[in-house]
Amino acid sequence: MIKIDLYDSYYNRSDGKYYIKKKEKNLKPLKESKNKRDKVDNPLYKMSIKNNHKHPIKVSIVMPTYNKYHQTSLSLYGLSKQTFPQAEYEVILVDDASSDNTPNIFKEADVPFKFKYIRMKQNKGRSSVRNIGINHAEGNLLIFLDGEMLAPPAFIENHYKHHVHESNLVVTGAMHYEGVYTLIMPDYNEDQVAHLKELVSRDPEYRRLYENYEQTQQHSNVPCPLVTKEDINTNRFQRLSFPNRYFLNSGLKHFGERLEGFTLPYIAFLSGNVSVRKAILKKSGLFDETFVGYGAEDWELGYRLYKNGVQFVLDPSTVAYHQEHGISKRKVKEQ
Repeated sequence: MIKIDLYDSYYNRSDGKYYIKKKEKNLKPLKESKNKRDKVDNPLYKMSIKNNHKHPIKVSIVMPTYNKYHQTSLSLYGLSKQTFPQAEYEVILVDDASSDNTPNIFKEADVPFKFKYIRMKQNKGRSSVRNIGINHAEGNLLIFLDGEMLAPPAFIENHYKHHVHESNLVVTGAMHYEGVYTLIMPDYNEDQVAHLKELVSRDPEYRRLYENYEQTQQHSNVPCPLVTKEDINTNRFQRLSFPNRYFLNSGLKHFGERLEGFTLPYIAFLSGNVSVRKAILKKSGLFDETFVGYGAEDWELGYRLYKNGVQFVLDPSTVAYHQEHGISKRKVKEQ
């Protein structure tokens, strides 16, 4: 085995793969920085920071969210359980002027990583809030992750290892889409309700929770929790998950992990779960802020990256679970 200190990784000759070096578990707690501001007030937004330490950040996760308080809280919990060194990544949650309880998340979140909560003063749309997140990112690697995505423990590590010795990559787990019902939402459509009933029937406790909801809360407008933090710790939540691999099932899998010979590789740039180096992104330009509705702003940016010669990589180990929510007719029309 030949060890390479660059980027804290090593190359294993026996299997031809790169690995992240394991860190000491009993590290001393990071000291809060007294020289950095914990709050930023901008005409467009306010930013608050938890765990504002001086340790160099390698990975910045940019998460936009809007009126998904319950899902985003679980997503942050999942990100607190990562195998990647906690001092070396940050999460930038950009709240696009939510009207629900999302502003409470900053006070409630007990997270080990550097956490930046940006609260928009007015709703600006997906492109604008992601760009604000990028501008506050300290890491050389950016991971775009939607606020309702539940990341498994090796999620960051599996994204990061691709970028260690290749600088011109886009890595996505979005093509290996997994859905999960973590809540019973009052705005689920008929198909979603039928699907959820099928999934809860496989687990006695989830079935009991659902039956209780039908008897007592069916006509309320309040979401009913199904998945707990303990369910995330034990992976029990996966009993309510399902694969939804539209692109792969449509034939994309025949082009392989690097989409060799595929003429539209930029459709792999799906901002719900994708990573790219910040320097490469800035060469192509950030998200186009003239896109203000639902969809297409990520593909348009992916197209510019493609024109600049970026290699697109599909990796099922970077998959995350999309916490299902209601799908409105307005959203489908916008798409």
